[in-house]
Amino acid sequence: MKVAIVGVGVMGETLLAGLLRSGADPGDLLVVEKRPERAEELATKYSVAVADDLAAAGGVDTIALVVKPQDMAEVLLELDPHLHVGQLLISLAAGITTAYIERHVREGVAVVRVMPNTPALVDEGMAAISAGTHCDDQHLAVAERLLGATGRVIRVPEKQQDAVTAISGSGPAYLFFVVEAMIEAGVHLGLPRTTASELVVQTMVGSAKLLRESGEHPTVLRERVTSPGGTTAAAVRELEDHKVRAAFITAMEAARDRSIALASEE
Repeated sequence: MKVAIVGVGVMGETLLAGLLRSGADPGDLLVVEKRPERAEELATKYSVAVADDLAAAGGVDTIALVVKPQDMAEVLLELDPHLHVGQLLISLAAGITTAYIERHVREGVAVVRVMPNTPALVDEGMAAISAGTHCDDQHLAVAERLLGATGRVIRVPEKQQDAVTAISGSGPAYLFFVVEAMIEAGVHLGLPRTTASELVVQTMVGSAKLLRESGEHPTVLRERVTSPGGTTAAAVRELEDHKVRAAFITAMEAARDRSIALASEE
């Protein structure tokens, strides 16, 4: 399977590197990059073919579009003359619907929409994929294989992508926000910042691993740490009194609503 990656910023390069780490043949990968210095850098670093013209992507089976949402229309306009029926476009552009892409390319081109997230940088990403009009199970399987190189992949109906954006797409920022707050609390309580950072980061990593590997509900795991009348119970009570749970729900509703608004601006 030949794959072209159009747009090799942070996420595009993450996908490229992940595919190579997972065993992809560099000869099966093509990068489209118009900036000469960046093109030379990628060719040297990854030993893949680099083209400066979107026409080169017309000869591959699958094209991953990792471009900014505001650049999508221009990219599709330039790309469309080189596409053919049955070819697969995988879009990682936030807020761009499959219908939008299908309106800008020839009939019969398959489109898959993806919402990735930044932990893909360390092969722990979470990607949700949705099928367009001309997309079948085989196309989805190709998308799963590609995105699976940088983490986990699930299929969702496209109508759920705004909620996915709010939960996992933006999710790392919420967790980093909590980590920031806990580190600041550690400093406030008298710990050196480096000590507080190490304590908080490892606690976050260990808790995530425990949650995944135990298979237990987070409520059960939380209650095991929360002894009646103990220190954790006192802290959790403060969080509940300050309506932290409700604030998280409201925040994610806001993220969902903004995702819907961005899609309507296409």
